[in-house]
Amino acid sequence: MNIKEILYKTLIAGDSYKTLLKGLGVTVQISLLSVILGTLLGMVICAMRRSRFRVIRTVAAGYIAVIRGSPVLLLLMLMYYVVFAGSKVSATIVAVAAFSIHMSAYTAACFYSAINATDAMQAEAARTLGFSKWQAFILITLPQAAKIAKGTYQSTIVTLIQWTSVVGYVTITDLTRVINNIGSRTMEPLFMILVGLLLYLGMAYICYGAFALAERLAILRKGRRRGA
Repeated sequence: MNIKEILYKTLIAGDSYKTLLKGLGVTVQISLLSVILGTLLGMVICAMRRSRFRVIRTVAAGYIAVIRGSPVLLLLMLMYYVVFAGSKVSATIVAVAAFSIHMSAYTAACFYSAINATDAMQAEAARTLGFSKWQAFILITLPQAAKIAKGTYQSTIVTLIQWTSVVGYVTITDLTRVINNIGSRTMEPLFMILVGLLLYLGMAYICYGAFALAERLAILRKGRRRGA
């Protein structure tokens, strides 16, 4: 059987490509929502970690330690089979909740480390010039922290996308499950695994490309301001 026959058998016959695209859509949906919600929650946890109140700092540190030390698959199964057991909440929403929690712990740790790595003297200098504490943080500390955190945050997002491949354990038909189903039905598991690897690799590099584009646009914007 040549490559054209394999392509037709696995991706065309029976509208398999439509099923594949549907599974890809589920993976993208879960990943995107989890990144957004996880990042927002992570920012809250990071703020708690930097609180002046010891109790709040301890709670935040404990949350980060527990979630980062817990396998994401077990967290997903705990949410689905225990926390939301018997409820009418869809498996997709449960998955988004589980991955958002997972993402938030890593994001909080990433942001916390990045902020601590910034030059505190610059913020203090801004305060002496009349900036409020919030203004100094937004204008001085945050841009530096964002640059420091960029690489780790990118890796966290890509890792999350990869981890979504386990949602089949809670009955969600995502990209990985569709790949397995088509491979089993067509007796071409190796080819479908390669297709799946390429699709996940594509999502990862789209993520990297989005960050590179954002950085490029920021540089162009700065250039225009200087030119003006």
